[in-house]
Amino acid sequence: MAHPTVSEPSPAGAARRVLEIRRLGMLPFAQAHLLQEDLVTRRRAGEIPDQLLLLQHPHVITLGSGSHAEHVLADPGQRNALGIDLLEAGRGGDVTYHGPGQLVGYPILDLKPDRRDVHRYLRDLEEVLIRVLDGYGIESRRVEGMTGVWTDSGKVAAIGIRVSSGWITSHGFALNVGTDLSFFETIVPCGIAGSTVTSLEHLVGRPVPITEVAARTASAFANVFDRSVSEVGGEL
Repeated sequence: MAHPTVSEPSPAGAARRVLEIRRLGMLPFAQAHLLQEDLVTRRRAGEIPDQLLLLQHPHVITLGSGSHAEHVLADPGQRNALGIDLLEAGRGGDVTYHGPGQLVGYPILDLKPDRRDVHRYLRDLEEVLIRVLDGYGIESRRVEGMTGVWTDSGKVAAIGIRVSSGWITSHGFALNVGTDLSFFETIVPCGIAGSTVTSLEHLVGRPVPITEVAARTASAFANVFDRSVSEVGGEL
């Protein structure tokens, strides 16, 4: 099914900016947070091109700048029993859960000179995820006044971003691929009471390799943001 294009391509003859893709496997949230801070500084200084970090986190509940304590439903004892950390996120939004089986994407982009529009940036991230889901035959959509991606079976992707000085982005999106959805019972997802959460595997009714979803996400991201992809391996 076709979806409207959110972003316009580069003018004819203009070189596409490079997007470095870094697949980081399972990375603790605190470590990923420090890594993003370093990359934001380096991107602002022009030392590196745009980045897209693709990874998973061990179980963690993160608190955005607009979070409410009552939206964390699991007490410290329950979180300890389940192996769930609780950390400040340094992004916008409310309470979010991350865990194995969830594809997390952290774009470190310079939105200058032509993308200095936070609303547009959020819609572009949603478009990336909508296209990935479309590739699996899943019809997904935005919900007016909210951020993220929904299906008839519930919310399948969350988005929480930060745009720092110099229009450099960090944090990003989380797409439930093979996530154990029972862990969402420890929070009020994104502060929406009664919200239902689903996953790609639940929607298609079969296992889906998260590496496959990561590859499709990188491709969709490059298309929506009109970037030329460069795969980067090794240590940062």
